[in-house]
Amino acid sequence: MPVIGVVASSEKDALDSVEAVAAWGAETMVLLPGAAPSTEETLKRIDGLLVTGGEDIDPSHYHREVDPEAGVEMNPARDALELPLLKAALERDLPVLGLCRGMQALNVVSGGSLLQDLPDHRKKREDGEWESSHHRIWVSPGSKLAAALGSGGRVRVNSLHHQGLREAQRSRRLLASAYSLDDGIIEGLESPHHRWVVAVQCHPEWQDQLPRQFQHLFGMLVRRAEEYATERAGSVHAATR
Repeated sequence: MPVIGVVASSEKDALDSVEAVAAWGAETMVLLPGAAPSTEETLKRIDGLLVTGGEDIDPSHYHREVDPEAGVEMNPARDALELPLLKAALERDLPVLGLCRGMQALNVVSGGSLLQDLPDHRKKREDGEWESSHHRIWVSPGSKLAAALGSGGRVRVNSLHHQGLREAQRSRRLLASAYSLDDGIIEGLESPHHRWVVAVQCHPEWQDQLPRQFQHLFGMLVRRAEEYATERAGSVHAATR
């Protein structure tokens, strides 16, 4: 049974993603700021990495100053855990799934940058709290994202973020696999240089807000993690013979 590392800002924030992964038969290791093992120790214990949503990434990580008008809310401890771990996971070709902030983190560690504020990608309730909005995106046929979902084309997704990227901010090491049909914001990224590195701007862990096909993203992560675990076990066995 593969082990998926789940990076989140709190145990509560990790719950939906843990349940989504567990539904496909994987074990999980929740990785929280200030409480996770070292990057090296973590990579010895996991077969795949799931990076969830959360606070904004400090713009210094993509060589920008904080825009005082953007309402940036940072979590330095999350940055300190997540960015080195994600970079090391890519170096080892570990299967990776990024969600919302996870997609933004993938772009940043790959050399891209972010737009610090985007209007109309979330809604504010009367009590002042934020909630998901919905919009339609285009998923590129032939992409790894489309393969996981079962098809490309138009699909309606949820949205709860105020940062993101367009082509000008995209890392040249990554391919855009989905776009918002309303404003061209990139809604999916993937790596052509790794076995399976896929990220989306939406939140498929909130299962009642998206088409059922998005659950296959978690299934594909688990399947690739199983392959990684098998290959790693074979390498260890060969080395000890």
